[in-house]
Amino acid sequence: MVVDPTRSSWNFPPVESAEPSGLVGVGADLEPRTILDAYRSGIFPMPVQADGLIGWWSPDPRGVLELDSLHVSRSLRRTARQFEIRIDTSLPAVIDACADSGRPHDWIDSQIRDAYVRLGSLGWVHSIETWLDGELVGGLYGVAVGGLFAGESMFHRVTDASKAALVALVELLRDGNRRLVDVQWQTPHLATLGVTEWPRARYLDALPELLASPLPTAFEYPG
Repeated sequence: MVVDPTRSSWNFPPVESAEPSGLVGVGADLEPRTILDAYRSGIFPMPVQADGLIGWWSPDPRGVLELDSLHVSRSLRRTARQFEIRIDTSLPAVIDACADSGRPHDWIDSQIRDAYVRLGSLGWVHSIETWLDGELVGGLYGVAVGGLFAGESMFHRVTDASKAALVALVELLRDGNRRLVDVQWQTPHLATLGVTEWPRARYLDALPELLASPLPTAFEYPG
């Protein structure tokens, strides 16, 4: 069951005022409603420096994955069959694996971790997990608000385990409703999977319809 948290005491600046980097502002808190209000405004949190100061971002362009644009190679389809896919059975473990300090571009600190685990307990953050022989070997997590799935991070311990989780996510989102996977920034790796870039204005224009879509059935009853 999804629990709607109480109103946030923070108001975000207009996204049009963002710096070229996409930074809209700094500060505020990571209470559940603050984070949800951000996503509903086209903004997401990410620390801006090592001391944990939280930045709020709305990049231009925005990396997105339209469901029909997902590229799945023959080898990936073959490899993906070896994994068991689970949903929302080990969200804290998925976030902890994504936060591994040994990974490049590490940005998930303890405050981000705790905030998203808390949001998960309220039914807003979800994990798509790949398991092999009873062991968690890959996955991803993100925020689901209506038809928007804001992907936060992914990891793998076995080749193609994170890609298999992405394929599974797209498949469960294919239910005839308006859906979009937001990946924030396009990278060369994500581009090979079909991620493209939208101008910020296009992303913001699409948000109202996405937010008005029903939550995917798979996310209505976490765990």
